Amino acid sequence: MEPSRLKERPAADRRMIKFVLMVNRQGQTRLSRYYHSVELSRRAALEADVVRYCLSRKKDQCSFVEYKDFKLVYRQYAALYIVVGITDSENELSIYELVHNFVEVLDKYFSRVSELDIMFNLDRVHIILDEMIQNGHIVETNKSRILAPLTAIDKMVES
Repeated sequence: MEPSRLKERPAADRRMIKFVLMVNRQGQTRLSRYYHSVELSRRAALEADVVRYCLSRKKDQCSFVEYKDFKLVYRQYAALYIVVGITDSENELSIYELVHNFVEVLDKYFSRVSELDIMFNLDRVHIILDEMIQNGHIVETNKSRILAPLTAIDKMVES
């Protein structure tokens, strides 16, 4: 008899983004998107803990951190931090570059994005993020294709 094995999850399930947070230096969340289920009552505590953990690190420390049962990849842009929670098997460098690409797309759309742009155009920021990441997986990195839906919406609004 062959020993029973635990059924392995498909590779797509093992490598994924769990959440994306955008926070300011005061720890206020400006954007949050979850790609796995987290109870609403636990989200605030998770966000506060993750933000406190990342903000307490020094600038010369690595931007990849093991945290509980997943990893955090974060980057600081001016007064904003973008924090991405990923599974252990996800590639940290690809997520680090994804964060930079996300900021470049925001810069292209908003012409030098600021915290106020994010606060007052949260719907548009979510559209950009949704064009890049779906179900916790990176689906698009081309800036023009990411911005195509917003360009179409803006043209409809203008006419």
